Amino acid sequence: MIIWDLVVVGGGPAGLSAAHAAARAGARTLVVERATHPRYKTCGGGLIGISLAEVADRIEVPAHDRVDRITFTRDGRRRFTRRHSAPLVAMVRREEFDDRLRAAAVAAGAEVREGVAVRAVEQDPDEVRLRLADGDTVRARAVIGADGSSGVTARHVGVTWRQVDLGLELELPVPPAEQDRWRGRVLLDWGPVPGSYAWVFPKGDRLTVGVIAARGEGERTRAYLRDFVARLGLSGVTPEHDSGHLTRCRAEDSPLRRGRVLVAGDAAGLLEPWSREGISFALRSGRLAGEAVAGGDLDAYEREIRLRLVPEMRAGHRLLEVFARRPGVFHALLATPPGWRMFVRFCQGQASFERTLARRPVRAGLALLDRLPAPRRSATARSGAGPRQVRAR
Repeated sequence: MIIWDLVVVGGGPAGLSAAHAAARAGARTLVVERATHPRYKTCGGGLIGISLAEVADRIEVPAHDRVDRITFTRDGRRRFTRRHSAPLVAMVRREEFDDRLRAAAVAAGAEVREGVAVRAVEQDPDEVRLRLADGDTVRARAVIGADGSSGVTARHVGVTWRQVDLGLELELPVPPAEQDRWRGRVLLDWGPVPGSYAWVFPKGDRLTVGVIAARGEGERTRAYLRDFVARLGLSGVTPEHDSGHLTRCRAEDSPLRRGRVLVAGDAAGLLEPWSREGISFALRSGRLAGEAVAGGDLDAYEREIRLRLVPEMRAGHRLLEVFARRPGVFHALLATPPGWRMFVRFCQGQASFERTLARRPVRAGLALLDRLPAPRRSATARSGAGPRQVRAR
């Protein structure tokens, strides 16, 4: 029986980045994916500068739009639009983006096996065994789990969550007049549920429209989506896809590894807590995991994540806390030149929230907001956003 140097579970951005990095370094690499590419994936599909830089040497990004204008609203009101001289976000359809990442991993030397689900993970000090749904067993010296936050590898490693959110999304086919209306422009609306927001992302002949809020606010989140679509004048459009999913953000002390099994991307709960942007975290964590396996130093992965990604997530939690308590202040800040510049730098990958929130004027402003009288519902009352940890299951 073949013993692979690395088996990657999951063929999304994290898993395919891991496979590409490991295979390019000479590791004998297999990817197992339960679906078959190209497959639809619930996702906004906005690539910020960090994501674009990560894939620049691998693929030509299949962008259906490149956005240079952002319209902001506060629950449908207080509308303003800002424009930048260069594109801020590239809009992709995940079925196309992921399929190109798959092709790049194969070109680097990885083998991809599709249409097979992993049912169980077993390991001893020398190897990992994956029990597949078709009855087969795959053996490897190391495994990288990239099969999502509800997948078998997250459960095996024992990932715990600090924050769990519900995202609802529609893919709406729109006529040419509506396409022209949205071309080059994104809408972000700060919603009525604490910590929530909605978006419109243009992708050629379709719009991705969605909302996200804390788990436990399901009915309010669904009502928010209905109201948002109605305000857009799109209630009569039949969606091509109408889907929902949970995004889970790791607790800071959550494990990233158990023995020879590492987790990356959503399986590790790696994402930006305020925006819930996960593609850049998936691409980076996947690459770091693949490099660690190929280099024979699995501990290096945990060190790199804690050095590079955990500080960004810590800053994102702080930002979400302020946003959930003071969405009006947050909205007003983005209308100012410093607030807009901060948003632009984040989109273009020029500055992380960690560096932004470390600046003295920003720290002073946040401290002032903390001293203001607390609203009736605090950020810690958000379902899944408090100190309670939830084990993957």
